[in-house]
Amino acid sequence: MKLSRKVIIPNELGLHARSAAKIAQLAEGARSKVYIVKDGQEMDATSIVDVIALYCPRGTEIAVKITDPGDAKVLNRIARLIETGFGEF
Repeated sequence: MKLSRKVIIPNELGLHARSAAKIAQLAEGARSKVYIVKDGQEMDATSIVDVIALYCPRGTEIAVKITDPGDAKVLNRIARLIETGFGEF
């Protein structure tokens, strides 16, 4: 079972407040911790401020990481949200 998934930020505005809020909403449904990781920095995915602080413009590679294999659905939902440009396309 994979506990992380790499994704590229595809949307024009990058990872901004509205997109971070969508990630946080999904992450809050997890049983355990969910992280967004960029360049070795792990930030709590439920914190909009922490996620925005990573500064992820278009083209940035990040990883979505879970700590409990039971949260695989949450991991996949967040990765899919990012891959589809947060519904901005």
